Amino acid sequence: MSTTAVPPEPLRVRARSRRARPAWRQPLALVGGALALVWLVVAVFAPVLAPHDPLEQSFAPFLEPSSEHLFGTDELGRDVFSRVIHGARISLPLALVLVALASTIGGTLGALAGYFRGWVDGTVMRAADLVFAFPAIILAMVVTASLGRGLTNAVLALVIVAWPSYARVVRSLVLSVGDSEYVWASRLLGGSARRALVRDVLPNVVGPVLVLATLDIGNAVLLLSALSFLGLGAQPPDAEWGSMVASGTPYFQFWWMGTFPGLAIFSAVLAFNFIGDSLRDVFDPRTARESRERL
Repeated sequence: MSTTAVPPEPLRVRARSRRARPAWRQPLALVGGALALVWLVVAVFAPVLAPHDPLEQSFAPFLEPSSEHLFGTDELGRDVFSRVIHGARISLPLALVLVALASTIGGTLGALAGYFRGWVDGTVMRAADLVFAFPAIILAMVVTASLGRGLTNAVLALVIVAWPSYARVVRSLVLSVGDSEYVWASRLLGGSARRALVRDVLPNVVGPVLVLATLDIGNAVLLLSALSFLGLGAQPPDAEWGSMVASGTPYFQFWWMGTFPGLAIFSAVLAFNFIGDSLRDVFDPRTARESRERL
């Protein structure tokens, strides 16, 4: 009778722990989570953390970064550090609201299209194709210009641009899950279409939608900043990162005016992209397996 060699217990424990290494312990997840947490804390406690009023114009203009003004001052003598901190209270909450609205609208329409199919599916998908026919930033600019300048209209424009992505993802998932045996069994046992959709189908699409939403938060911050940079989003004297970068572009010699708001945008977008990649490893078994094989 042959026997199989069993590796020592420490080796088995190390191999098992390596295979089961949770995604939140990955370097990208840790870095992204730390950056996102920092910005969320800054957004909540901005009045406490900011040393000066972001609209105060009582300092000399174009002061270089120093111990008194960490990020220097702008052309009107306002403290750039205080304005960057208060800018987090505009960019991050609006990005979260934008993604919540887009995912809710797009997810609902996609679920209805994938489950009921027929003319419902055709109508929703043709509307999504119409939005996808235009570049996102161009369509957002056109809608914002039509509605009028301002952050509220910028958010509405980006919701119009963003919802088709969620509709397509949810529709494809509902189409695959809707043909599963347990869904048909629920319908054959007398369950209504609404009950099957809410209790049997939608819980299986939450994971991919959560990943897409997390990645879209960073994209929303970037697009909101882009609209403000173009003068269609935040209006003076609001402290918003995109408008601050736009204010610094004519003054290249005073580099701090546009550099520090730009770094704030970069770090916020990077944080949510890292978190989204880590969540994708959790909800996508194929990606998670490939990541473990690379370790």
